[in-house]
Amino acid sequence: ITRIISFNKDRLMESRLLTAAMIEALKQYPLYSQDDKRGDAVCVAVLGIGNIRWYIIEGEQQGDDFTFFGIVTGMYQTEYGYFSLREMESIEVDGSRYGLPVKLHIEAIEDFKPCKLKEIKDKELQDFLANF
Repeated sequence: ITRIISFNKDRLMESRLLTAAMIEALKQYPLYSQDDKRGDAVCVAVLGIGNIRWYIIEGEQQGDDFTFFGIVTGMYQTEYGYFSLREMESIEVDGSRYGLPVKLHIEAIEDFKPCKLKEIKDKELQDFLANF
């Protein structure tokens, strides 16, 4: 699915990861707005590829890119971090390594509804949050 979003009045950018609804929701949660909320922070969206998930809790436009802050699970170590829309859209995994005839890309989890992090049923995420 490709969506067209506007970063500024003069330029449109196609994005399969950032919806108009996400942009609207993130207006309430710009970078640094949920510091120290831990499990009470609102997760606005989830991106994923395979078992890896990026739980987005903050984000805002920075120049001609969009910067997110959130928690990534499913990798070597679960951690908080910043990541950019361009970076996320550029990630590509050769599916033939897994018996698939396609390249795999990060996708937005379509049916996700914003909620507090502590309400998300992901053991790895909840174990991480329990350490804070």
